[in-house]
Amino acid sequence: MSIAHSIAELTDRFFYRANIRLKLFYAMLALIVAVIAAINGAGHYIFNRDFLGYLNEQAQQRMEDMVPRLEQAYREHGNWEFLRDNPRAWFELMKPAIVEHSGAVRTSGPTFTPSDLTGATLRFSLLDARRQLVIGYPDVGPDARLSPLMQDDVIVGWVAQTPFESVIGSIDLRFQQSQFLAQIIIAVVAVMLAAFLVVRISGVLTRPLTRVARATHRLAGGDYAIRVEVESGDEVGMLAQDFNQLAMTLERNEKLRREFMADVSHELRTPLGILNGQLEALEDGVLQPDAQTLRSLKSEVEHLNKLVGDLYDLSLADAGALTYRRTDIDLAPLLRDSAAIYAERFSQRGMTLTCSLPANMPVHADAARLQQLLNNLFENSLRYTDSGGRLQVHAQLLHQHWHLVFDDSEPGVPPDVMARLFERFFRVEASRNRASGGAGLGLAICRRIVDAHQGTIGATASPLGGLRVSVVLPARAEDEEDRA
Repeated sequence: MSIAHSIAELTDRFFYRANIRLKLFYAMLALIVAVIAAINGAGHYIFNRDFLGYLNEQAQQRMEDMVPRLEQAYREHGNWEFLRDNPRAWFELMKPAIVEHSGAVRTSGPTFTPSDLTGATLRFSLLDARRQLVIGYPDVGPDARLSPLMQDDVIVGWVAQTPFESVIGSIDLRFQQSQFLAQIIIAVVAVMLAAFLVVRISGVLTRPLTRVARATHRLAGGDYAIRVEVESGDEVGMLAQDFNQLAMTLERNEKLRREFMADVSHELRTPLGILNGQLEALEDGVLQPDAQTLRSLKSEVEHLNKLVGDLYDLSLADAGALTYRRTDIDLAPLLRDSAAIYAERFSQRGMTLTCSLPANMPVHADAARLQQLLNNLFENSLRYTDSGGRLQVHAQLLHQHWHLVFDDSEPGVPPDVMARLFERFFRVEASRNRASGGAGLGLAICRRIVDAHQGTIGATASPLGGLRVSVVLPARAEDEEDRA
């Protein structure tokens, strides 16, 4: 296994186990360090290149300043022999000219002359007219810069300057090293400052995620009341909002589940208790197995059967498994048939049932499920409306939808619980109580049926003093085109 592969594996293992704040910190810090290193490396390279260019330019300037002095010296001596093997005289000629306050130029004397800080004089050479070395830097290569020395328009020699290819002077080296040290210090300070900023930024970015993670852990443990404070409107804030919505939904579902279990056990306990009591009475001889007793037992069994059937239908509807066989049907005959079936029962309670329906109500729906919907709505009004009351049913076509309205008379429903009427097992205690009502599943099933047909159902106060249930179902498209 190669070293690179081992390092990559250790890095992957570390980042897998590290938390998101640590991952973000190391990722951002590594990026910043890489950028700083690249900038410093490029700066160091450019500085070295430009510094050598600066040294060569300074040397070129010194060489140009030397030309008049060397020409003057040749004029005085007539040849270059006075400089051969005479480094003192050579260095005296290489000294820069001193400009006095009067403007006169001197090349010698006791006046202090600045030293050569660049070390360029060490790389100067004097060549005769045949370009043979007289004195100076011995390794004159083809890349050397040459400047002719003239006497009466005749070349009498050459001054050569070998360019710098690297920094060799001690002062130059110290200057270069000081610059490199300054770059290192600046890089270290920049990395420390970047690390501080990365710690702050990573904390700001990951703190909301950490809160959401802790809240999610508590939510997974069953604490559905946990909420996360929303501090921003960005993606993290949206995540916190979605988490709070999820927690609210889970809390509500858990509450409904507990209520459902309590309601189911309560609804089953009552008929089972009655059946058990009556059977014990029969066993003890308190009751006789006559027709009345059998009707009572049968009534409780039917109640149990209806409750179990409703629960089964509701569970199928919640799971999306309730079957629907949609065909093109006319809803008007279904309404009239249901009204005719319930008319006798309404009459027995002294109630009146009236219907105002169009001649035809074409829809694409499941006839059996719509029949179940209508039966539940009629049964709801029959059970909860006071004796002597009434139920009015009317329908009309609006915006390609059939609007069915069931208006019954008193008693009414408090506005604050109107929206809960379609929850399972919900019953309005007081006048609409359990004594005359059912298990509270009828309207919940109605909502599932209407939703499956892409319709809506709602409850409001009725002008008759009771409850208005409004059902909206889409009309059949082809029939609407025929009407147009």
